[in-house]
Amino acid sequence: MTSYDPRSTPARPDLAASHLAGKVAAARFVDGHVREIAEPQAPLRRSPSPDAGLDTEALKGERVTIYESNEEGWSWGQLAADGYVGYMPTSALRDPGPSPTHRVAVLRTLVFPGPSIKLPPLEGLSFGCRLAIRRIEGPLAVTDSNGFVPTCHLKPIDTSESDFVAVAEQFLGVPYLWGGKSSLGLDCSGLVQLALMASGVACPRDSDMQERALGATVPVSALQRGDLVFWTDHVAIVRDATTFIHANAFHMAVAFEPVREAIARIAATGSEVTSARRMAPPI
Repeated sequence: MTSYDPRSTPARPDLAASHLAGKVAAARFVDGHVREIAEPQAPLRRSPSPDAGLDTEALKGERVTIYESNEEGWSWGQLAADGYVGYMPTSALRDPGPSPTHRVAVLRTLVFPGPSIKLPPLEGLSFGCRLAIRRIEGPLAVTDSNGFVPTCHLKPIDTSESDFVAVAEQFLGVPYLWGGKSSLGLDCSGLVQLALMASGVACPRDSDMQERALGATVPVSALQRGDLVFWTDHVAIVRDATTFIHANAFHMAVAFEPVREAIARIAATGSEVTSARRMAPPI
């Protein structure tokens, strides 16, 4: 049997997706069923426990194929957007509603229970959450669940941002969180993924995956805005010839940092740059 990356392959020794029959070894194979993320963000963990490491997060409106749900309240499945596999709380899922029509295009917005911003908000939504909008009532958009969201905070789902670096810059100061992917906290590769996917570029979740999948190699001596610089377990986005933006544990936040200082600081910890990658220009 071929070896597969467990982060992107819905297979365990006891259970695997039916489309993997004959490709991986498992005690049984099952068809999955599609669910939707109902909470503002849901953790995806490496094992079914609230104490397990956070691998990534799924945002409201994302779809996920579930292969197993247990009596302890955990579901195991694969995210549709980036293919990541793991365990999430079953309580964070719902049956799929109408297809999303809009995405949250600001760092954070609020959902109100009625057509007034003076009402106590129902929830806060992060950049990238997806919503099915029924209608627009002037300054407020009405969701399929009768929530009211500021229209100016949304963009149609089929539109893309023109500058993914500018998207990343919106997150300046957001706390660093390993595995995070929201405006409450995110990690280096989560920042890259959110910014690129908002710009219409398919992007895997983890930095090693991104280094293999994205762009073409360029010399570190010739960096320009939009290049990605990789170390083992880390990635930074080039803002210009002299500065990076990256979510990092040194600042415990998304921060701007001089390129030379960042490379020297990280090298002092024993990690050298592994590559710099340049994204293809938008078509």
